[in-house]
Amino acid sequence: MGRPIGTDATPKERKGALVTLFFTIFISLIGFGIIIPLLPSYGQQMGATPWEIGWLFASYSLAQLLAAPILGDLSDRWGRRPVMIASLLGTALSFVLLARAQSLQMLFVARILDGLSGGNISAARAYIADITEPQNRARAYGLIGVAFGLGFVLGPALGGLFFQIHLSAPAWLAAALSLVATGMAFFLLPETRHASSARRPPFWASLPTVLSQPALAYLMLVDFMIWASLSVYQTTFPLFAERRFHWDPGQIGLVLAAVGLIGAFVQGGLVGRLVARLGEKRVLILGLSLGSVSLILASLSTQPVLFLMFLAPAVAASGLVSPSLVAMVSQVSRSDEQGRVQGAASAIEGLGRATGPVWGNGLLQARGEGASYLSAGLVLLLAALLAVAIRPARVEQAGAGLTPDGGA
Repeated sequence: MGRPIGTDATPKERKGALVTLFFTIFISLIGFGIIIPLLPSYGQQMGATPWEIGWLFASYSLAQLLAAPILGDLSDRWGRRPVMIASLLGTALSFVLLARAQSLQMLFVARILDGLSGGNISAARAYIADITEPQNRARAYGLIGVAFGLGFVLGPALGGLFFQIHLSAPAWLAAALSLVATGMAFFLLPETRHASSARRPPFWASLPTVLSQPALAYLMLVDFMIWASLSVYQTTFPLFAERRFHWDPGQIGLVLAAVGLIGAFVQGGLVGRLVARLGEKRVLILGLSLGSVSLILASLSTQPVLFLMFLAPAVAASGLVSPSLVAMVSQVSRSDEQGRVQGAASAIEGLGRATGPVWGNGLLQARGEGASYLSAGLVLLLAALLAVAIRPARVEQAGAGLTPDGGA
């Protein structure tokens, strides 16, 4: 693998590592994108209610909530690369179980295993922090967002295509792609050079200390609200579209592919330029405000064309808020705790992604699909108001930099 690389890496080394990391995550997320629009069909075939389908989505995020911080912590001690390889192998196995599932219980087992293996994103975030300077991180974190976006371009489209072959065919394809991503991480991805503490308490024992830093605690509250709200619209979309517009899985897959393309464009070509001009805080507030208005209008739309027109800004908004917030979190974390803190952020996001599906699908079942999107839009509006109180700073020292009251 050659020598470990760090922030002093040459431009060629940094570019090569980031390109390899991008394709590793991209291929993995194609598999993720393949499954999401088809999971409700799996659940309904096995007798699941909308509320149970919400828990099916949430089970993944709850498992990730438990595992991601631990895996992020281990990446500080063992290295980013081995943690990513192990998590990708676990994801491949989860898709095999999903393909062979014959009951709702087995679907839950498969999704929980995938969640427990979900350390690749927190390790990837820490990897980027290891090799980039703070002022360049929002642009670099946009790479992960582009991988998400393009994964949701190809993933749903491939899922809809393979769905015509057999219900389990998309899951087998996702398993194969996860193995390809594992191979790329093993053979092509260099390890990073990062400082680590020789002796540290277990992650969960130290979590209160991590969150006692006002900067991190406040950012992670906003992070939770963002991901809970975004998960409402993402995970209820298949049932929303089926009920309101009578779309089938193939149509839903095509729309989600278009959604992914918008997200990829925003995070790949737009967010870095906006952050350079406006700063992370203003971009975060802009994205939250845009997403709020978009989801509220989409909840009221009864015509497919208007619905898609109103939903598109919410997709763009998610592309703005995620890299901006992740960059802000990295800037208030010490270099020897990037894995631990990014793992904590992944856990908070996992809690949001677990809350959103249960909240959204439960409200859809009780009050109709419009109520889910309306509530998500209102929570994003509240998050935007809270984000106004964040004071940005570019620091690398723990416990300094951002305070909710504007102090130092």
